[in-house]
Amino acid sequence: MRSWTGSWRWIMLILFAWGTLLFYIGGHLVRDNEHPDHSSRELSRILAKLERLKLQNEDLRRMAESLRMPEGANDQGAAVGRVHALEEQLLKAKEQIENYRKQSGYAGPGKEHEVLRRRVENGAKELWFFVQSELKKLKKLEGNKLQRHVDVLLSDIGHQERSVMTDLYYLSQVDGTGDWREKEAKDLTELVQRRITYVQNPKDCSKAKKLVCNINKGCGYGCQLHHVVYCFMIAYGTQRTLILESQSWRYATGGWETVFRPVSETCTERAGASTGHWSGEANDKDVQVIELPIVDSLHPRPPYLPLAVPEDLADRLIRVHGDPAVWWVSQFVKYLIRPQPWLEKEIEEATRKLGFRHPVIGVHVRRTDKVGTEAAFHPIEEYMIHVEEHFELLARRMHIDKKRVYLATDDPSLLQEAKSKYPNYEFISDNSISWSAGLHNRYTENSLRGVILDIHFLSQADFLVCTFSSQ
Repeated sequence: MRSWTGSWRWIMLILFAWGTLLFYIGGHLVRDNEHPDHSSRELSRILAKLERLKLQNEDLRRMAESLRMPEGANDQGAAVGRVHALEEQLLKAKEQIENYRKQSGYAGPGKEHEVLRRRVENGAKELWFFVQSELKKLKKLEGNKLQRHVDVLLSDIGHQERSVMTDLYYLSQVDGTGDWREKEAKDLTELVQRRITYVQNPKDCSKAKKLVCNINKGCGYGCQLHHVVYCFMIAYGTQRTLILESQSWRYATGGWETVFRPVSETCTERAGASTGHWSGEANDKDVQVIELPIVDSLHPRPPYLPLAVPEDLADRLIRVHGDPAVWWVSQFVKYLIRPQPWLEKEIEEATRKLGFRHPVIGVHVRRTDKVGTEAAFHPIEEYMIHVEEHFELLARRMHIDKKRVYLATDDPSLLQEAKSKYPNYEFISDNSISWSAGLHNRYTENSLRGVILDIHFLSQADFLVCTFSSQ
C-alpha cells in the first residue's frame, strides 16, 4: 500500500516546479510590456508553455481525485482537508493561466508599426493643411503670379504625396506583413493553378464534360486572348474541361500548341456522347459537349464572368490584393500562356540581349489603327510625367542607378523621339517588334513573338504606364 505521506510529498514537489515555471513566465510578461515589439516566436513559446501547464494542471486534478478516498481509514479527515486545499490552489492557478492567456492572445502591433501609422496620419493632416492654406492664397493672385504659384504648389503637393506614400509602403512591410503578403499571394496562385490543372486533365476524357471554344475571333491577339479567357472561366465555373480549337490560327497556322503549352495533357478531343450549343448551365447539365459562341453574343451570361471571384477564396483575395477580380482573371492568363520550351529560350535570350534589369518602368504606347478610331493620340510627354513621378517615389526607398524604361509600341519612330527628348533615361526597346506590329505585318508568327515579348517585359516591370485604349 502506498503511504499517504509519500504521495503528498510528490504532489508538493510537482506544485513547486509548476509554481516556479509560472513565475518564470510571469517574468517574461513583465519584460514584454517593456518591449511592445517582442517577437511572435517568443510569444509562441510562451503559449506552448501554457499548454503544458494546462496539461500538468489536469494531471494534478486527477491526482487530487485519487486522494479523495485514502486507502486507510485513519487520518481521513485530515487528508480530505488537504485535498480541498490543493483543489483550491489548482483552481486559483487555473484562473491565473486563463487571465494570462487572454492578455497574451494578441500582443498588439509592434512599435515600428505604430510609429509609421502615426507618421502617415500626421502626413495626411499636414497635406490637407498645406493645400487649404495655398488655395486661400490663390484667391489673391492674378496673371503670371497665379501661374507660377500653381506650378510651385503642384510641385510641393507632389513632395507631400510621395512622403505619405513612402510611409505607407514601409507600413505595409513591418511586422512581417510584407513577407506574409508575398507568401499568401504565392500560395493562392499555386492553389488556383492546381485546381485549373485538375479540371483540365480528367482521368477519362471520353466521359468528361467539355466546353469547346474556337480562338479564331476576327480581331487581334489581345482581343482573341480575352475571348479565350472568358471561355476558360466559364469552363472552370461549370467544371468542364476546356477544348481549345485553334487550327489555322491567324498568328500561327499550326495552332495554339505550337507556341504555348497545351491547355490539357489528357483531354484534347471534343468527341462526346451528346453535343449542343450554350443555352445556360442549368439547361446544359445533361449535355456532355457544349460549344461556346464568342463572348459578345453569349446568352444567357453565366455568373462566372468578371467581376466574380470564387466565394471560398474571396476573403483571402481581398486581404492580399487591391483588385481581386483582376487577380482572378490573371490566373487563367497565366495558365494559358505558359510558353513552349523554344519560346521560353527566346525570352531568356531577349532578356540578356536587351539588358533588361531592375529598377525599370514599363510604358505601352498604342497608336497606328487605334488612333482616331478607338483612342485619342497621347504624346510621349504624357506618359513620362507618370514615369518621372514614380522614379521620384522609388528614390525615397532605394538607390536608382539608372532610370530605365521598357518602351513597347507599334510606332517605330517613337523610340528615337523618346531618347532625344529624355537623354537622362535609358530606354529598353526592340524596334523590330514595333515594325512587326505594323498593319501589314501584324498577323504573322514574327509579330506574335514580338507581342509575347512585349507582354512579358511589361509584366516584369516595377510599374506600368499605359492607356486602356488597347487590349
